[in-house]
Amino acid sequence: MKKFLAIVLAAAMTMSMVACGDSAKTGSDNSATGDAGAATTDTASVDANVLNVSIASEPASLDPALNSAVDGATMLVHLFSGLAKWEQKSDGTLELVADAATELPEGVVNEDGTVTYTYTLRDGMKWSDGQPVTANDFVFAWNRAASADLAADYGYMFEVVDGYDEVAAGEADSMNIEATDDKTIVVTLKNSVAYWNELLAFPTYFPVREDVVANESWATDPSTYVNNGPYTMTSWSHNSVITLTKNDNFVDAGTITMPEINFYLSDDANNMLTNFENGSWQMIDDVPTNEIAALKESYPTEFVVAGQLGTYYVCWNVNEDILPAGSGLSGKEAEDARAEIRNAVSLLFDRNYIVEEIGQAGQVPAASFVAMGLTDGDGSQFYENANGGKGGYYAVDKDSLQSNFDSAVETLKKYYTYDEASGKFTDFPSMTYLYNTSEGHKAIGEYLQSALAAIGINMQLENQEWNTFLETRKAGDYSIARNGWLADYNDPICFLDMWTTASGNNDVQFGKGAHEGVAAYSVDLTDLGYETKVENGTWAETYDVVIADIKSCTDNDTRYALMHKAEDLLMSTGCICPLYFYTDIYMIDDSVQGFFSNPLGYKYFMYTTIQ
Repeated sequence: MKKFLAIVLAAAMTMSMVACGDSAKTGSDNSATGDAGAATTDTASVDANVLNVSIASEPASLDPALNSAVDGATMLVHLFSGLAKWEQKSDGTLELVADAATELPEGVVNEDGTVTYTYTLRDGMKWSDGQPVTANDFVFAWNRAASADLAADYGYMFEVVDGYDEVAAGEADSMNIEATDDKTIVVTLKNSVAYWNELLAFPTYFPVREDVVANESWATDPSTYVNNGPYTMTSWSHNSVITLTKNDNFVDAGTITMPEINFYLSDDANNMLTNFENGSWQMIDDVPTNEIAALKESYPTEFVVAGQLGTYYVCWNVNEDILPAGSGLSGKEAEDARAEIRNAVSLLFDRNYIVEEIGQAGQVPAASFVAMGLTDGDGSQFYENANGGKGGYYAVDKDSLQSNFDSAVETLKKYYTYDEASGKFTDFPSMTYLYNTSEGHKAIGEYLQSALAAIGINMQLENQEWNTFLETRKAGDYSIARNGWLADYNDPICFLDMWTTASGNNDVQFGKGAHEGVAAYSVDLTDLGYETKVENGTWAETYDVVIADIKSCTDNDTRYALMHKAEDLLMSTGCICPLYFYTDIYMIDDSVQGFFSNPLGYKYFMYTTIQ
């Protein structure tokens, strides 16, 4: 597992040298909004002590426990120091290393199968206000992030910790974590977890201080923002710019080479490009889709296409009734019909057109949800073994476009009235496609709209500013929406556990609202040595059970087989319609040295210099 991740990261970093949740941009799922940094017309003078970048619009939250976007995570890795971090080696590859901890020790396996880790904090760790960072700050932060009261989207990231179930249910205040003194953290996991160190580098595991977060608005104002990382937040002009300044209290301040970073907040790709071209901004994380071909030619060393572990997809609200009026179907029959309809609609989209004519950055048509680049138990690609080894859940090659179309139409004829003369359906309910403001997302939405219109399906487009869009989608106040997911770590489970009933990232609303009582799913794990065999169960009785078994499974082969079963069940609903596997496109000025990114979508500016 670790060896393969190194290979993936090495490949991605090689690409970036030549040139994970949802992000706002088209090339990965990060977002931005606002009119910040209005374009200037004159060539800007460059201050070598200030780096100007634009990775997204206004972040929804810069509270480590509440952030669920990649752009927010990029800012958070500059603001906080967790027990572990990603670091670039001299050969360009990335590795996980200790950060606030003195080392990343091996766990001790207990008699009951639980695993205990003991961490020692480094000397000299301080908060940005000068107070010492203590082991209890981590203990408090982790319990807070997992708590029912906070209801954080990523609370389930602590499921692997012993005692999580009780804390998440509000039945206990603390997981099996304790601070034995000011410098020592002892945490016990339910069982061995291959990706544990990667979780420690994830923003949800960053520390916060209890007295600071007692102010619920602490993370929205520089005057109340207290953190323990390389930078402090010195100003936040909302919808305009966030300024981070080197934190002199940071234990490794001597290694931080960029004194100040301005994160300009914009979702306007044209504005971003103008500011890059006139020298105002040295790095932008999005470009106009109609400019990609020209930019590749004009900026051969500054236009970057990097590897990324992610999937761009369309999601359906599982509670949206798309059956024709008077269908007479209910319960399992109705849900089976909706699933068949959604899967048929997926066949209507030409993914090759999307990646070649709209994406234009080496994206790969996707036939499954778990992203390309994530490994299977034997070291092969997980996606290649999807759907019983078929490599996906439908054909996405160009030669299959017509047969996919014909199959979709025949399926839809079972439920809707079809006019043979016009080749269109006459009673498919109208829908609205929700997307966040972005030229790329709009272009994809317009293509999907035209593909459906060709057979008589009316789908209107609605765009919303990033933060509003996230809340609307999370609340399930939509019919069908664009979505994207970047890996949080190199394990397929991070694409699968987000769809459990209680997950804060379950935008499809599986197991929620009207879907809670729908008994339409079956799962059989007896071939893998489990007693679980459910026919016509609810989402909680089937999918949630499979994910729980994955989390507790310590046999590698069985665990990966369970994850394939989970994806099979997920994809059978038709609520997830993958379009392509991501690449990460951005532009960075040649004068900037020391920058690196990783396939999770994070960008690192703290070690940069401007030549």
